[in-house]
Amino acid sequence: MKRRGQQKRVAVILLGSIVIFATMYVLFAFISTLKRLDVIEADRDRWQRPSDVLKALDLHEAEVAVDLGSGAGYFSLKLSPLVGQRGEVIAVDIRRLSLFFLRIRAILRNQHNLRIIVGDNEDPRLPAGQAYAVLICNTYHEFSDPNLMLRRSFEALRPGGRLVIVDRGPRQHEGGAQHHDVSLTDVEEDVLRGGFTIARRDARFIEQPDDDRWWLLVARRP
Repeated sequence: MKRRGQQKRVAVILLGSIVIFATMYVLFAFISTLKRLDVIEADRDRWQRPSDVLKALDLHEAEVAVDLGSGAGYFSLKLSPLVGQRGEVIAVDIRRLSLFFLRIRAILRNQHNLRIIVGDNEDPRLPAGQAYAVLICNTYHEFSDPNLMLRRSFEALRPGGRLVIVDRGPRQHEGGAQHHDVSLTDVEEDVLRGGFTIARRDARFIEQPDDDRWWLLVARRP
């Protein structure tokens, strides 16, 4: 009996040690991810021209903005101070883990005007007629049905609201294949077909030495 009792105590100690180790490992991984996001976004600040993207959205205090394809919040966290506490940023993504990190980052930064929505491939679940601006950055090429997403964006916007799309233009890779890009001309056609009017286009919004060329498109809901 005594030996059995000792074995139980050893098992409890081992189990407790495993739980403590696992908790520390998860916490370390969590903190490391937060730090890595900061590093990645600091580098992105140097080439993405975020201030010009925000300017194109033309947002003001107390307005509602949508970041469609928000990821971990690169633009959502920048939009938050523009609309202020009386405004709202609606961050939508299909990746729950990315949205989890966005929620934590918003809490740590005391930014409480973000509404986080888990969308799906066919429905971003946006409220109708509330948004003054919708941003789709580095996400349009990922849409399985771009026309459907444009219709959802149109429905989410107030009359006169802005749609800003930023993405990478096509470039030829080894073997002539194209990857992770979309033509500005094709997107313009989609946008016009979706009922928007084109307000501005910039085919050379970002040009990088490795032949990455990004475009910017600004449209309005009539």
